[in-house]
Amino acid sequence: MAAACGSGQNPDSPHQSAPAPDARTDLPDQNSGPAADVWDRIRSDFNLDTDFIHMSAMLLASHPAPVRNAIEEHRNGLDRNPVIYLEEHMRPGLSAAREAIATYLGTRTDRIALTNSTTNAVGITYNGLVLAPGDEVLTTEQDYYVTFEALRQMTSRYGAIVRTVPLYDRPPTLTEEEAVARILSGVSNATRLVALTWVHSSTGYKLPVHAITSAIADLNASRPASRQILVGIDGVHGFGVEDFELSDLGCDFFMSGCHKWLFGPRGTGFIAAGSKGYEMLVPSVPSFIENSGAFDAWILDDDEVRDNNAERMTPGGFQAFEHKLAVPAAVAWQMEIGKAAVADRTHALASQLKEGLASIPGVTVHTPLDRAFSAGIVSFDIEGQSARETVERLRHHRIIASAAPYAVPHARLTPSIRNSPSEIEAVLRRVREIA
Repeated sequence: MAAACGSGQNPDSPHQSAPAPDARTDLPDQNSGPAADVWDRIRSDFNLDTDFIHMSAMLLASHPAPVRNAIEEHRNGLDRNPVIYLEEHMRPGLSAAREAIATYLGTRTDRIALTNSTTNAVGITYNGLVLAPGDEVLTTEQDYYVTFEALRQMTSRYGAIVRTVPLYDRPPTLTEEEAVARILSGVSNATRLVALTWVHSSTGYKLPVHAITSAIADLNASRPASRQILVGIDGVHGFGVEDFELSDLGCDFFMSGCHKWLFGPRGTGFIAAGSKGYEMLVPSVPSFIENSGAFDAWILDDDEVRDNNAERMTPGGFQAFEHKLAVPAAVAWQMEIGKAAVADRTHALASQLKEGLASIPGVTVHTPLDRAFSAGIVSFDIEGQSARETVERLRHHRIIASAAPYAVPHARLTPSIRNSPSEIEAVLRRVREIA
């Protein structure tokens, strides 16, 4: 596996993708005066209920105006003449969606498979691996249910083994070197896959993925091609927050939904393959994309095994096409704002929130303050309260928070570009009252 490309020539350059739109030039530093007006205009793109403070970007997107408009345009076309509209728009529209995601990630369109969600992408990817009895897959004890269940499904078919390692005791104190060492401590000669989550939805801890994949690349240098360790990343809570390209991570598979921090159409997601492509995966759902080769093979009664590709890994079926076809509008909207501006704004609001929570007696913040180890999720607990109690008390004050669905739940607030510094201060005032 190739290490991440931090600089120089990018082997995954998007030669099949359209150039990214220019970032907005009216977005100075988020702390300066004029920027506030720009962020207010961005907030006005959402039809959010203004009676609430929505600190819930990590759950499900409210569509900004360009995405709503694109969905409505495609929905109207499908309602007027579903057959003709689909004939005219399905193939170019799905290609445009893949191209838009590729452009955002700085990779090639032929590396992108469309899915319906992160969960869908993780399941299709991990269940597409073919293992042998005794092979091992590795994850962390702190990873999410979706990873564990997909690995359980996959290993149970082959007699393979799921191994886990503890990633952290207290995430705010875990260093990059410690994170890498803990992952590597679980690697053995039998390891075929390391399945990780970039930003943990329980604590908000952001893994140093590049450092981990670089260390695994060093191990792979002495392994035969048939025993290379693959790295899969559930990246949903970094996608739409961080200013990155796929090659920066160095993983073999990156899986995400588009309907969280990107504020893309609900029911959309993707798999992005690294430099090895999809050759090591087997599709589990028939594809409807014409150039996948699968349909032609059926028509011609051709059983010859061909190389797998992103088109074959894109699940077929009749679905809410108006949402899939609106993905380019979501990418264009965020690229117009600028990936760096989105990242800076999100981190600034999250830092304001973390620092404020940490100053409140009785509040424990579980998310690292360091931007290198966190994103937009802010996880905390109030002494003497369960996470659910904290969420309910905040809801009483019309603040939308959530409780992490883990064995040890924490309360979560997740600011995003649709929030403002004044909303963060309002949330902190309420937390002080209920703590």
